[in-house]
Amino acid sequence: MRYALGVEYDGGGFQGWQGLGPSGPPTVQAALERALSSVADQAITVTCAGRTDAGVHAECQVVHFDSTAERDPRAWTLGTSGRLPPAVCVRWCVPVPLEFNARFSARARRYRYRLVNRQVRPALYRSLLAWERRPLDAGAMHRAAQALLGENDFNAFRTVHCQAPHARRDLQEIVVRRVGEVVEIEVQANAFLHHMVRNIVGSLLEVGAGAQPEGWIGELLAGRDRTLAGPTAPPQGLVFLRPLYPPEWGLPAEVTL
Repeated sequence: MRYALGVEYDGGGFQGWQGLGPSGPPTVQAALERALSSVADQAITVTCAGRTDAGVHAECQVVHFDSTAERDPRAWTLGTSGRLPPAVCVRWCVPVPLEFNARFSARARRYRYRLVNRQVRPALYRSLLAWERRPLDAGAMHRAAQALLGENDFNAFRTVHCQAPHARRDLQEIVVRRVGEVVEIEVQANAFLHHMVRNIVGSLLEVGAGAQPEGWIGELLAGRDRTLAGPTAPPQGLVFLRPLYPPEWGLPAEVTL
């Protein structure tokens, strides 16, 4: 049987998603595979919709795994969560066809970046919020960000360590809004490059602070030169909200297009 899981985690105590071997630092994948293997009484390997970096969180990461162990979805959900560290839980489990792949069946991914915009750093929720002391014009950031919409070459916004064979991605939506002292950036694309969201945010912050004009973001995109863009925003403000799948897979509404 193949199963899909919705997994929530606080990435602050992990060195990212991807397992780094039995003697490596703690990762979300390693913790999840240990818990699932304990429930199944056999070795389990998972495939995720999108790997996250160290310090990055997930509201609903989707993974799939195969097992011959006979367990119902409730047992996979509660049994696995009971064996996970407090920073990780399984939200749901759904049996899926063997053709389903958490990574390749996804049609889009959605992220949210949140930061406190004030003179003083945050104390409460500091592991879930970044901080920018310069006053930000969220409206200018939103207008500038619209230059990124559509299928484009995002070389200006990926790390030099990115292993993707090409930088073309379809950015479907990007919204910047202010809610009190918090500035939020939500972005959806068919897929993302390594550090792409954090690099976009780092450049938008330069526009919001008045250090660069709104048209600068479009110029960066066209120039495809990472060295000219803004710095990489810190990881703690970033949450992988969810991947999105066609309805025929029968997944929960929160991850269905």
